[in-house]
Amino acid sequence: MKKLFFVLAAVTLFEAASLFAQSIPQDKESEYFYYNTPIERIYPYRRGYVIKYRKGTRELGTAYIPREWFDEAGGRGELINLAPGPAWPSLTIYYRSGEFSHVRLYIHRNKSHQSWGNIPAGVNLDEHFDNIDENYRLEF
Repeated sequence: MKKLFFVLAAVTLFEAASLFAQSIPQDKESEYFYYNTPIERIYPYRRGYVIKYRKGTRELGTAYIPREWFDEAGGRGELINLAPGPAWPSLTIYYRSGEFSHVRLYIHRNKSHQSWGNIPAGVNLDEHFDNIDENYRLEF
């Protein structure tokens, strides 16, 4: 008798859950998609940031993110300072309807953190910052 009761209760809960899932309108789905990856090293440059990020399990990718994206209100970039502790910096790229929307860098404020690096004096990376447009894409 107890087994029958539990079976009926389980079936009833399953039916209720499936009805609830069907009642969620499809237009409530977000048009945003994001990709988050750990940052291996952040290099400040006079025109922005050079980010070495994880691309798969063994490869590193490089992102060049202009400083202007972080200076404008409602710009294309947002810097978020991590609290002191073991949290590791990360890069989050947001896409809206398949097109690049904005980027968030979760970084340590303290530049002595091991995730920060320095670009040697005399290295010119301007060409990498010249052609960044609305179709910004990173390879993951």
